[in-house]
Amino acid sequence: MQRSARNRTITLTDSEAHRYASLCQRAYSPGMGSAVIRADAFDVLPALPAGSVDLLIADPPYNLSKVYGGSAFQKMSEGDYAAFTRAWLEAARPTLKPTASIYVCSDWRSSMVIGNILGDYFTVQNRITWQREKGRGARKNWKNAMEDIWFATASPKNYTFNAGAVMTRRRVIAPYRMDGAPKGWMEQENEKFRDTYPSNFWDDITVPYWSMPENTDHPTQKPEKLYARLILAGSNPGDMILDPFAGAGTAAVVAKKLGRGFLCIEREEAYCALAQKRLETAQEGGAIQGYAGGVFWERNTLAAQRKSGV
Repeated sequence: MQRSARNRTITLTDSEAHRYASLCQRAYSPGMGSAVIRADAFDVLPALPAGSVDLLIADPPYNLSKVYGGSAFQKMSEGDYAAFTRAWLEAARPTLKPTASIYVCSDWRSSMVIGNILGDYFTVQNRITWQREKGRGARKNWKNAMEDIWFATASPKNYTFNAGAVMTRRRVIAPYRMDGAPKGWMEQENEKFRDTYPSNFWDDITVPYWSMPENTDHPTQKPEKLYARLILAGSNPGDMILDPFAGAGTAAVVAKKLGRGFLCIEREEAYCALAQKRLETAQEGGAIQGYAGGVFWERNTLAAQRKSGV
């Protein structure tokens, strides 16, 4: 397939795919540090050290029939999907510290199953809904433009939540002044902004597409900006992030850029290779589109794009 000259999608030649895949670990070994492991999560999770993970980010297959690389996930009955969800949660739970946070991605159908089951193992703190403006509309239904992320914690009260690290910079429509001075807002590059605490509805996320340098051909790739919010809120520098369904490696890349450790598990060789290529170019402190100057900017804010350099 011929791509546009402006298309920035990350691709691999056959030789690159082989080389990057060879860099992936095939199993966990004690003391290995940060790594992408090419294996099935159910084989790797029992080998991980107990109580070693500060933050679990999971993007399991939604209960939809979909092809992922060389294999396919087939839609299950609700009961079978619930059993699948319990199985991977029970495998991952021993790896978590007593203070760990858990974020699990879902669509609207799988959300109903995952939200209920999470409460059997952890304290469910909230449900985040984020707007994913991508895809065509439906003729006989509403366009599916939202996804959920369930936020749970191993402890009801003792967990990390860095609210100040995930402030959102929003445009001010009606700026208020007191004695002629801005009240609660600032002006930057001829635009007026206010920093606000994060809510559980995120409408500033852009799903990766062809002109973004983080884009790959993975069919359900999560945006770096999305995971940056989860990692900054739910962990501290040097903490360990676990992603048992790593896909093209977004959690690993963002963890590296933000100075966290990571163990990411992905069974598809092609996606592991993409993750390794992305990691090769990622630098600690590297740019994340939409996150700059210590705040998250609204979608398509030009000032943020200039500051982030992407």
